[in-house]
Amino acid sequence: MGRMESDCRIPMLCLRPRVLALHALFWGLVSLRVFGAALLSEEKTTVARPVTTPCWQIEEFVVAVECSQCNAFQSKSWAACTQTGYVERINCTKSNKDEYKSCRSTLMEEHLFWKFEGAMLGLTILFALVVVARQRSLDRLASEKVRRQIESI
Repeated sequence: MGRMESDCRIPMLCLRPRVLALHALFWGLVSLRVFGAALLSEEKTTVARPVTTPCWQIEEFVVAVECSQCNAFQSKSWAACTQTGYVERINCTKSNKDEYKSCRSTLMEEHLFWKFEGAMLGLTILFALVVVARQRSLDRLASEKVRRQIESI
């Protein structure tokens, strides 16, 4: 008993109920977000099924109008707008047809990137605070154990 070490051999068993509840809440929210996004993307892809294959899937095309956000009318009436909310007009070279194709805007991608970065920064801060709290708790337990050993002498 000359070494100072925790009575706890398995770290997960030493966690307090409120920390376990926070873990459960966090992972519940993460899984809800992931599975909810998967379900929503399935719904969106099943809604917009064209009857014929678009020309841009089977032949070369040129982008006539760059990717832009759909307005309220286009979002409801054009199948291409329902997937991402952004659309670009393309011209198929072989058939010379103008069609609209769903696209991902750089502005939207940048917004999603910064949301992700913010979430990761928030999680970093949260878990750093959890580590500090856990370390203080373990330090308190070690000090208490040393105090009891000194009193027993």
